[in-house]
Amino acid sequence: MAKQFDVAVIGAGAAGMMCAAVAAGRGKRVVLIDHAEKLAEKIRISGGGRCNFTNVNAGPANFLSDNPHFCKSALSRYTPADFVALVKKHRIGYHEKHRGQLFCTESAEQIIQMLKEECASVDVTWRMPTSVASIDKTDEGYLLITDTGDIIADSVVIATGGLSIPKIGATDFGYRIATQFGLSIVETRPGLVPLTFDGPSWEAFVPLAGIALEVEVETGSSKGKGKGNKGGFFKEDLLFTHRGLSGPAILQISSYWQPGTPIIINLLPEMDVTQALIEGKSTLKKQMGNVLSQWLPTRLAEGLLLANGIELDARLADMPDAKLRKLGDAINRWAIVPTGSEGYRKAEVTLGGIDTRELSQQTMMANKVPGLYFIGEAVDVTGWLGGYNFQWAWASGVAAGQAV
Repeated sequence: MAKQFDVAVIGAGAAGMMCAAVAAGRGKRVVLIDHAEKLAEKIRISGGGRCNFTNVNAGPANFLSDNPHFCKSALSRYTPADFVALVKKHRIGYHEKHRGQLFCTESAEQIIQMLKEECASVDVTWRMPTSVASIDKTDEGYLLITDTGDIIADSVVIATGGLSIPKIGATDFGYRIATQFGLSIVETRPGLVPLTFDGPSWEAFVPLAGIALEVEVETGSSKGKGKGNKGGFFKEDLLFTHRGLSGPAILQISSYWQPGTPIIINLLPEMDVTQALIEGKSTLKKQMGNVLSQWLPTRLAEGLLLANGIELDARLADMPDAKLRKLGDAINRWAIVPTGSEGYRKAEVTLGGIDTRELSQQTMMANKVPGLYFIGEAVDVTGWLGGYNFQWAWASGVAAGQAV
């Protein structure tokens, strides 16, 4: 005999646990299903093990989607302050790092335990590890065939996430279920991911691995392309790697970058390098390597000079203005086309997903499939780096939990 529930939530990550706790708190009989051996690995490894669980500044402007207005309802109804209140209720210490990012003072494990306790306090039933082989709509409700017994539920919530970090269990399950029930998928790709470069244009920069500095980075058009994803601009730290560029600045811009287009990096945002070089011809009686090393890490300064065909011992006073302008542009507006990214293996999130035009922004239910809900990373809503994606998980989980 199939076990009967009001709600089956598939995926016991951030969004799934939040949804299950809220739904069960309304008196619903809820079963929470997950295929993993270890609970909520993505929470556990986030924020360097301390879980950047929200951002005090989180709002619709911090999210990408083909349908940019969709996220407004859920985010307005469950705010960062609401989640902080839950954290305080469980007496979890936290602190703000910078730009509104909130982290656990001790461990991400505290957030996992908090969500487990919230579920336990309202009698959520757990099935873990359990794999779901199929979901079908019947006269009795949704029939879930699993490897630990069949389940019949009035409603099903898909909270199985995206494709990022497959080594901790990411799958395309949510997209397959959406497709089965006739929902559209916005093309997926890795987001918040290091960018890679190869070929002769990158050779001069390979030895710079390990160098980090604060930069401004931009890509795309501020006018957008008729969709929700307009051009991006961030001022954050950049890190050179053996294969390309990483660090918060690059992770942020990667979500806006389109293959085949350049990213533009200002390596010295606080100064006009061309002006400083031309004016310095009469006052800075130095070799070019020494001049640039005043403003940039020495290895980076040398790499930029070599990449622009300038000898390290060339004297600034002897340099033509035209060459200095070219060098200034290479530093203040370094335009370079990535050849790719590190892929889902290193991506923190998945861009794209279930098309939100198919869902109710109030309840997260599929418009054409009563009783079928999608929340969290599975849908086409992707936040910036810095706690925003967790806030979407909490907010979308609560929206569905209050509606199922």
